[in-house]
Amino acid sequence: MNKKDLIDFEKKVQSAYESGEIKAPVHLSGNNENQLIEIFKKIDKDDWVFSSWRNHYHALLHGFDPDKLFNLIVEGRSMGINSLEDKFYSSSIVGGSLPIALGVAQSIKLKKENSKVWCFIGDMTFETGTFHECYKYSRNFDLPIEFVVEDNNMSTNTPTDITWNKKSKIPHDVHFYEYERNFPHHGTGNWVLF
Repeated sequence: MNKKDLIDFEKKVQSAYESGEIKAPVHLSGNNENQLIEIFKKIDKDDWVFSSWRNHYHALLHGFDPDKLFNLIVEGRSMGINSLEDKFYSSSIVGGSLPIALGVAQSIKLKKENSKVWCFIGDMTFETGTFHECYKYSRNFDLPIEFVVEDNNMSTNTPTDITWNKKSKIPHDVHFYEYERNFPHHGTGNWVLF
């Protein structure tokens, strides 16, 4: 998957959503293709990838079949793309994938397997207690898990630094990048924020 492939896929989803073919919420990615392509160069096909409601790029870059993914999105599963076969899990619950990712990392360690877990979260989720508890536990018990914070400075539709009054410092062993989203929190087009 290259940058154009990712963008074209989201444009296809956007078109299907705007034409009414998709009758459920969608959360589209954009403006973070280059950063994700670089991160996924480090992710092995046997590693687990955990994501949030904005997960299409993660699934595609981890090898999810584009047609299968598109069909799941049309069925209304954009925010809950999951596949044991593809070792991919996403959740629409803020921080919902974190404890599950932690459990998978614990299982990998107990079984003495060589794979890793990669857990993608947004900057809002990074500020939650759930993240900090999972992060601390994973580091104290040396679990094979990597955290990636995708920072668009938005907690749904409120700037994260306003929501939390200021942002926490990112630990040195957490992957982090900033970007500006080009789609609203959910759906397409322009949203009026109050």
